[in-house]
Order: sequence, then structure tokens, then C-alpha cells
Amino acid sequence: MEETISLRELFDTLKKRLSLIIAITVLATAISGAVSYFVLKPVYNASSQILVSQAAAGALSSLAGAAFDTDAKYIETYNVILKSPYILDQVIEELDLNTTAEALNSSVNVVQEGQSQVVTINVQNLDPAQAVLIANEIAKVFQREISALMRIDNITILTPAELPSNPVPVKPQPALNMAIALVVGLMLSVGLAFLLEYLDNTVKSEQDLEKLLGLPVLGAVTEFDYAQDAAEINKRRKQARGETVGI
Repeated sequence: MEETISLRELFDTLKKRLSLIIAITVLATAISGAVSYFVLKPVYNASSQILVSQAAAGALSSLAGAAFDTDAKYIETYNVILKSPYILDQVIEELDLNTTAEALNSSVNVVQEGQSQVVTINVQNLDPAQAVLIANEIAKVFQREISALMRIDNITILTPAELPSNPVPVKPQPALNMAIALVVGLMLSVGLAFLLEYLDNTVKSEQDLEKLLGLPVLGAVTEFDYAQDAAEINKRRKQARGETVGI
């Protein structure tokens, strides 16, 4: 016999396991908040912008022996050079950083601003001042070395990175992390509630017995509270005899 689950049964399951759902959801949110505020270290971002002029594009095109279809072609080349060990090793040496080019590469992101000739160098670091130094140094080393690499000198540092008076970390974001944890915790707790209900094969009601045996229930014995029910019976007997019943 095929079993069907009604919406009422779903709501009854959620209602029965409501305390479990609330507990897991609150716990997940609290853990996420604690980790975000007290465990994860704040990471700061610094950005430096360089301008690649059209003259540089022309020089690169002639050097390559073929004209590029769009400006993005040569800027992509610059993006690769900016994050190359050739540039980053010099940055590490000049700033005396205790890191490797590979590790520094993972904290640097280079993006082109739309279809323009402006390239933004983003550096993330636990120290906001260090992030500013690294972003500016990458721009300076690139500006100096690109002339030797590609025989062009049309790179301009448009906007150097600056240290704000009150740096704000870009991550972690506690509010976002807690919101995600709340949603995930709610989904997991609801799923766990239905799983526990599915695994629970005990008989708790007449309906459960009907499903288990496939037979209609003709009667049921209710729970009897001897003390309370005996007192009620005596009370009714006295009322029937016309006696005064004390309250």
C-alpha cells in the first residue's frame, strides 16, 4: 500500500521537533558568530591603480608583430606580468618581506576596470599598512621593469594606495557569516527532524496502529488517573444524592 504524507503531518512533525530545530539553528549561528569575531583574523585590502596609455598599446602590438583586436589583449599581458615571480621577488626583496612569491601571489588580485586602460592592483594583508606598502611597491616595480621587458615607458601610477585613518577589514564579515549559518542550520535541523521522524517506528496513536496493521481501530483504552477520577466520581455521587459538595 502506497503511503502518502499530508501537509498536516509535515507541520505536526515540525511542531513536535520545534525545540530541536531552534536549538540547532541558534547553535550554528552562535558558533559562526564566535568564529567570525574571535577566531578569524581581520584581513585588510589596499588598492593601487596604474594607467596603460594607448602609446604603450601600440608599442606592444608592433613588438608582438600583430595588432590586437581590443585593448584587453595587452592589458591581460600586463596582468600576468604584475603577478609574476619576476616582479614579486623584487617586491619581497625591496620591502624585506618574510614570504615567498607564491604566497604573495595568492594575496594579490589584478583587474582591469571595464574596457579602460586602468588596471587596479588589490593586495590583502592582515596589516593594513603592509597592504598599502605592497600595493604601491608592486606598481613601482612594474613601472620600472616593464620598460626593460617590453621597451615601453607609458605606464603611469594613477592612484597610489593610501592608508585610511580608520581601516575597515574586508573579511571576515560576521553578519554575512551568521546569516549563512542561520540558513544552513535551519535547513540541517529541519532535515534532521524529518529523518528522526522517519526512523521512529514506535506506535504512539491509533493512526499509527492502523497504518502498521492495516486494520481499523474499534476502540482505545485511555490513561486513567485513579486519584483524580475517583474524586470526580465521589463528587458526582454526592451531587446526585443532594449532598453539599465542598470546593
